[in-house]
Amino acid sequence: MKKRILITGAAGFLGSHLCDKFIKEGYHVLGMDNLITGDRRNIEHLFKLEDFEFYHHDVSTFVHVAGQLDYILHFASPASPIDYLKIPIQTLKVGSLGTHNLLGLAKEKNARILIASTSEVYGDPLVHPQNEDYYGNVNTIGPRGVYDEAKRFQESITMAYHRYHGLETRIVRIFNTYGPRMRLNDGRVIPAFIGQALRGEDLTVFGDGSQTRSFCYVDDQIEGIYRLLLSDYVYPVNIGNPHEITIKDFAEEIIKLTGTTQKIIYKALPEDDPMQRQPDITRAKEILGWEPKVSRSEGMEKTYRYFQSLSEEELYRSAHKDFSKHIRR
Repeated sequence: MKKRILITGAAGFLGSHLCDKFIKEGYHVLGMDNLITGDRRNIEHLFKLEDFEFYHHDVSTFVHVAGQLDYILHFASPASPIDYLKIPIQTLKVGSLGTHNLLGLAKEKNARILIASTSEVYGDPLVHPQNEDYYGNVNTIGPRGVYDEAKRFQESITMAYHRYHGLETRIVRIFNTYGPRMRLNDGRVIPAFIGQALRGEDLTVFGDGSQTRSFCYVDDQIEGIYRLLLSDYVYPVNIGNPHEITIKDFAEEIIKLTGTTQKIIYKALPEDDPMQRQPDITRAKEILGWEPKVSRSEGMEKTYRYFQSLSEEELYRSAHKDFSKHIRR
């Protein structure tokens, strides 16, 4: 009998790629998403398959799945600043109530659960590069705290379920990831720069551009998550690409990649924006035998081709998502 896996956030960027991966590996996949930030088009190609089911549902309310369940991947959450600043309460709820519901489901089904944490648990780090033993430097009451603290709570309750109930749990700390199916206007630097280049706009750098990021191509990220789920390791593991670059240098790479002639313009740095982001992946190498394989030049070429394929309407749409109907006062 095929193993059954529930993937929350299935219509999102990473969630949809995880659905593809587990279908390819021979699993029966149940995708769940309330489509607040996800896009049904990311998984439409799977609808015709017998081994894929989709449930339009908000995991913050409750979660029920009939029948056997072997694994759960909890990837439901807004994941870009432009989203979680617009829907802060929903972000906190999916990280807390949603995680609680899914841990309860895992306990009921005797399923192994992997939760998607983030490099944002390190905040604006005072340790560089960031390893899993670093506890972070986070502003709990700042605007970004709704995401950072939701993820930190998510890790805490997951470990509590592991220790108290003996639940099989896994925690992945995801660093900046990119590739096809990223939303063009989600506020993250790669779609922002490429969108500006394709529209003939100047590239906007916040601050002086000296802040760093480390970008991991989606195929590498998915492989790391897959290996972690099937491993025996219960503590957090960083999955990301340690090759660091300043945002200013990255903007210049985008101009070269796209062959455009725009200049770089500078704006004020947002509150609590981390100045450094680079994973220490020693643990992933030792425990999972994993490290990224796709170079930034190769990954960016594939990503650029994806964004080039978007329609004019998508390219020039200023507000990608309307959250008004989801906001309950």
